[in-house]
Amino acid sequence: MKIRQDAWSHEDDVLLAETVLNHIKEGSTQLKAFDEVGDALNRTSAACGFRWNAVVRQKHLSNIDQAKRERKERKRELSPSYFQPKTIERAHIIEPSFYRTQSNVSSSTTIDSIITQLRQLGLQTEQSNSLKSENDRLRTELKKTASKLHDLETMLARNKQEHSMIEEDYQSLISIMNRARRMAILEDTIEDQTAFRMEANGNLEKLEK
Repeated sequence: MKIRQDAWSHEDDVLLAETVLNHIKEGSTQLKAFDEVGDALNRTSAACGFRWNAVVRQKHLSNIDQAKRERKERKRELSPSYFQPKTIERAHIIEPSFYRTQSNVSSSTTIDSIITQLRQLGLQTEQSNSLKSENDRLRTELKKTASKLHDLETMLARNKQEHSMIEEDYQSLISIMNRARRMAILEDTIEDQTAFRMEANGNLEKLEK
């Protein structure tokens, strides 16, 4: 499968325009031109058709008209009635076969034009369906990503709450340990103090622990 993602260069557009115009002059179809350019540039025929209709075609409208005129002129030259001698004045007016030839050429040109337009419409429809499928796929991935993001945000909020509770417990534990340390120091201080008793004569007597 030919898959190519790089942008179109000026040389690519020139090759596309020249190839399509040559096919028009030769009475061929634009689809064959798209196939030929796709093989040369390693691109799909649909990509070449989309590039022609979206960008390149508008730049070569006058060239397209000229190519169509040359195609009509070539068909006239190849028509048998073109080579019939015109010895009788206005013979082409009373010759039924000439009308039939002109009618066939006109009908053939109209049919080719209709077929070309229908094929181009088919290409555009195919490209539109492809873009719609890609858009649906991206929407689905976006929904999945949004769901994952919501789950992560919920988990983060829960972790923050748990961290806050742990921090509060830690601070409470530190406070309890500091209070216990102060009480232990106070008890040691009280035990180290010497006790005295006053005798009847007013003297202080040291008490044994």
